[in-house]
Amino acid sequence: MRGEARSYAAARKERAADTDRWLKDLFRTASDGDHVSLVAVGSLGRGELAPGSDLDLVLLHNGRADVARVADRIWYPIWDSAVNLDHSVRTVEEAVAVARQDLKAVLGLIQARHVAGDPELTRKAREAVLAEWRADSRRRLGELRDAADKRAQVSGELAFLLEPDLKDGRGGLRDVQAMQAVAAAWVASAPGPRAREAYEFILDVRHALHVVTARGTDRLVLQEQDAVAGLLGLLDAEALMRRLAEAGRTVSHAFDATWRTVDRLLSGPAPRGRRPLADGVVEHGGEVVLARGINPRKDPVLVLRAAAAAADSGLPLAPATMSVLAAQSPPMPVPWPEEARDALVSILGAGRAAVPVWEELDQAGILVKLLPDWERVRHRPQRNPIHRFTVDRHLIEAAANAASHTREVSRPDLLLISAFLHDVGKGWPGDHSATGEVVVRDIATRIGLPAQDVDTLATVVRHHLLLPETATRRDLDDPVTIEKVAATVGTREVLDLLAALAVADGNATGPAAWNSWKAGLVADLVRRVRSVLAGSAPPKPPTLSTAQAALARHGGGAVRVNGGAVTVVAPDRVGLLWSAAGVLSAHRLVVRSASSASAGSTAVIEFSVIPEYGSPPDPATLESDLRLVLAGRLDIEQRLARRARAMRPPRVPVAPPRVTLVDDASATATVVEVRAHDRPGLLWRIGRAFGECGLDVRAARVETLGAEAVDVFYVVDRAGRPLSDDAQRAQVRDQVLAALR
Repeated sequence: MRGEARSYAAARKERAADTDRWLKDLFRTASDGDHVSLVAVGSLGRGELAPGSDLDLVLLHNGRADVARVADRIWYPIWDSAVNLDHSVRTVEEAVAVARQDLKAVLGLIQARHVAGDPELTRKAREAVLAEWRADSRRRLGELRDAADKRAQVSGELAFLLEPDLKDGRGGLRDVQAMQAVAAAWVASAPGPRAREAYEFILDVRHALHVVTARGTDRLVLQEQDAVAGLLGLLDAEALMRRLAEAGRTVSHAFDATWRTVDRLLSGPAPRGRRPLADGVVEHGGEVVLARGINPRKDPVLVLRAAAAAADSGLPLAPATMSVLAAQSPPMPVPWPEEARDALVSILGAGRAAVPVWEELDQAGILVKLLPDWERVRHRPQRNPIHRFTVDRHLIEAAANAASHTREVSRPDLLLISAFLHDVGKGWPGDHSATGEVVVRDIATRIGLPAQDVDTLATVVRHHLLLPETATRRDLDDPVTIEKVAATVGTREVLDLLAALAVADGNATGPAAWNSWKAGLVADLVRRVRSVLAGSAPPKPPTLSTAQAALARHGGGAVRVNGGAVTVVAPDRVGLLWSAAGVLSAHRLVVRSASSASAGSTAVIEFSVIPEYGSPPDPATLESDLRLVLAGRLDIEQRLARRARAMRPPRVPVAPPRVTLVDDASATATVVEVRAHDRPGLLWRIGRAFGECGLDVRAARVETLGAEAVDVFYVVDRAGRPLSDDAQRAQVRDQVLAALR
């Protein structure tokens, strides 16, 4: 672990020692010590007592008649001191019987520590529990593994969460304690030095969190992170979360290695023999190892060849092999030889099987030796709820996803490498797409790509957000949108690479960043741009569909709700779109997109919506309210105000809203981009501000990224023209900002 974070280890030991002395005094006043002993389990038993830790105590006895009186004289003073107490009173035989059935009890007792009274009782109980734990290890370790899996499902991965659970998250404290229990069964070694160091750091974070919150909590929430970082001597919350991600991944890596050892030993002897996998690399005992007589010091490509063999075969790299390769592999020549580059692409092309291989290379320190720029993204947190992973793990996940799209592009190697490096600029100041272009040129040259491929890769990284951002924030029916994308990508090859990367990147980010709606928009954009690149004219804006035209012929108000599609038809007037949007928000519907078309004096508005939560609202009630607001008989502002009052305010400070008028995005309207914290009725508030400026909304694209909304509006003045007057443009910006405050 790097850095000079302050440690609370000595404070925890001192606190445990002080607690021991207090408990000994209580015990002396309660008992003469014959046939009874006080035993510490849990954090006190391990000597890891944090400020908010509970006391876990067992009072063992040997049939003593007055044991209940002894227990009361110990427990009541503890309760009176307001310390949380988890306690039990048992004979040795009862303790062993409970441990036989209760996983929590057995884990406590195999690490139990004698505090006061008869030490022989403590020794007997601990030795009996340990003996049964070892004798029944096959069943009990399976139970332990299941418990760890359930914890991970509920609490997620400590390394990747914005607000991780330090104890129960995967890679957290309980996983190290589980490894210690496996070691107590004599099935695998105890956690090594790196895992123990990571464990101590997580304990320090938890200790500081207890100090900051003045209570025993295990979840490190956003608003406490800066204060915890300060207590630990770290610069800020980002530095804390980066160190914590590293610690969590170190623990997870050791945890996985422990269970591979358990599986191997409990499943019986592995088949003998060595099966060749690659030059100098073989399978032995279910692991990838080096062939006999191979000298890693003479072969810089061997490490990548071994990693590629592991990814291709779906086998783990043996820990001893990784240690040898990390210590003895010579530096890779620059530029890389073709064999090394082929091995890199082979690893990336293995898809999901490559993820644990990359983790092995990272844990051994090999990845940053091969690609020094990786250090800037390594364990870097992404303090945004739409991201599931740290930057480096996100890149690995994106590459794994891209492997399933290689048949959709003419250059699968460039797709895999671009997915692996598309966010590498996040380790540098400024726009990560622009800085990423610079960094990736250096990396691509380092690994020996030809100049033309370097240019293609740099273009893809520079514009890797072009398709999803355009699809969700621009009107695809506007010819300017399609022409600008076509001019930016330049070639069909780059377009196809960007299309596949958008899917891989979005799925690696999380469900809030990628869904069927966005996928459909991106596919539609790609289809239109592909047509332009082939020499066809941009498609003309669509006319009304048959169903829409039929509704428009009614002239008056008409509403149709069909799943996530809501059609509103009414006499055309300023503010129609945002008035209808207010009704949708009042019914818990989030607007994803909106577009307006006209048939004479009648407007037809199409909304794409999803429920904020739960089931969609009743279509009949929604239609009724839409008709009421169109007729001016529903005060939608009052309804939205009630909803806003019922919402909880943000737990952490949010950035101020931003309003930007985007030039050259359309020839027929002014494009206004609004970024703000999402809340009910946001689209309605913005639309009303446009109305106060004498503008109408022709189309809208609405996207929510976590708690942040990125909304884009195509607006025109009363004459149906884009805005050209600077004073009017400034007024629009000020009016929208005022509506968002």
